[in-house]
Amino acid sequence: MKKTMSVLIAILLAFSLVLAACSSSEQATTSGGSTDSGGETGPVTIKIFAQQDANMDLATNSFTKLAEEKFNIHFEWQTVPYDGAAEKRQISLASGDYPDLYMLIPWVDKFSQTDILRYAQQGVILPLNDLIDKYAPHIKQALNQYPYFKAMNTAPDGKIYGLTQLIECYHCSYPNKMWINSAWLKKLNLPMPKTLEDFKSVLEAFKTKDPNGNGKADEVPLSGSVEDFGVHIIPYFMNGFIYDDDKTYLLLQNGRVDIAANKGEWRQGLQFIKSLYDEGLIDKGAFTQNATAFKKIGDNADAQILGAGAAMHPYIFVTGGTDNSKTYDPVPPLAGPKASYATYNYPSDPGAVFVLTNKAGKEAQIAAIKLVDYLFTQEGQIRAYFGEEGLDWRKPGEGDVPLEKGIKPLVATIPGKSGEKPHNSGWGAMGQYFQPKAFRDAWVASTDIYDSAGYERRLQEATHLYDGKQPKEVFPHWAIWIDPSVADETAMLKTNIKNYIDQNALQFVTGAKDLNKDWDAYVQGLEKLNLKRYLEIMQQSYDKSFKK
Repeated sequence: MKKTMSVLIAILLAFSLVLAACSSSEQATTSGGSTDSGGETGPVTIKIFAQQDANMDLATNSFTKLAEEKFNIHFEWQTVPYDGAAEKRQISLASGDYPDLYMLIPWVDKFSQTDILRYAQQGVILPLNDLIDKYAPHIKQALNQYPYFKAMNTAPDGKIYGLTQLIECYHCSYPNKMWINSAWLKKLNLPMPKTLEDFKSVLEAFKTKDPNGNGKADEVPLSGSVEDFGVHIIPYFMNGFIYDDDKTYLLLQNGRVDIAANKGEWRQGLQFIKSLYDEGLIDKGAFTQNATAFKKIGDNADAQILGAGAAMHPYIFVTGGTDNSKTYDPVPPLAGPKASYATYNYPSDPGAVFVLTNKAGKEAQIAAIKLVDYLFTQEGQIRAYFGEEGLDWRKPGEGDVPLEKGIKPLVATIPGKSGEKPHNSGWGAMGQYFQPKAFRDAWVASTDIYDSAGYERRLQEATHLYDGKQPKEVFPHWAIWIDPSVADETAMLKTNIKNYIDQNALQFVTGAKDLNKDWDAYVQGLEKLNLKRYLEIMQQSYDKSFKK
């Protein structure tokens, strides 16, 4: 059914986008801005496509009302739930009856860079360069101040066809962390491991020395999950042998693109991980279970049974506020025979969550860009993201400490009361446009890192252990623009190659394949998936993006 729907959408897009491009000038004068008469005589009507969950009503939201009054806008909302949001966006475009503006939540759905180029070529979405130059000084400043943000948003032709959010979530930058049961370390009189072999010895002790003291061999030394957010087991250990980005396995060395998964160091890393698996030190479910199953291990009711968990943060595998949640501390990147890397990921994602279409008249375009420019100011960002002062947040007071000590605290959240209804007072993630590290570092958090109110500080301090441990060159997924003419080919190659690597890594670790007998065949199979062509495309795309 999903495949049939995708084909239908593709057919509709092919026809409707051509029609949309041909009639773009007509649409710009018969929608959005045409129904308004500008600032002095009435509000500018903007038809806007957005996602909302059950805790928000954008039509009555207090920040919506503020934005309408401040920028003389009347919003006509087309809202969709998070579930199926991407498909609904595609259908809205395919129908030809798309809105003036898309404002999206990046982790729900967004325009990919390939989407942006395709729709731009069709004339469906508008370049923002002139609007930014004339009406958006704060966006312009951000683009100039953060080169990677500018690269994310600037197409190869120099045009900006949409904006992503700049969210420098520090702990998100190093997602593949390891959290160990430090209470068990203390009980068994074991130091925090520093090397891969140290860690293996700790896991062996967790398995055999009854650290939970219940007289049962019920301990799970190490577990993880198959989902995202740093929960994969392999990357953390592989980084002791060769850099593992946990995305595409691409490497960058002296400007040349390569792949890690056919190297001898990759094979050695799999051998080490297999040794852990063979000795029962890795939970077998770590390679098949979802986050819910992972958390059941961390939250085990009868006794604490989890020794270590791979995750961006521990609340992924254990419920916050419980006694169990307070016992897990971060393990720094471990020294292996070849390296001691940490997987690095740009916290801001490429693509676009703010996109103006050719349905928007000039007045609507100006009003929309002024609105999003406001979200790039400190005042606008706090109001849109946190909500109302005195209700959702307050100014810092005496004794409040920011996440990074030594800087001036900026904002403190007001915890909601149990059973309290949602305030519907901010746009939350949809309004989260400009949060550089300096802004987020100034948020107030409890100094008790094991209390839920100090959780962000706990993650901040953990991330310090990983910061800077990535290679000098990391393949910049965030700023690679793939030419639409090869986008489908690239997507297919990327998917096939990644799936092949992941499946074989699992087979080698679990013993379904032999690293001695089957390695050469594995490498040959990777080559047969047209790895050479894939690396060629990625090299060309990298050169086009960075060697101008």
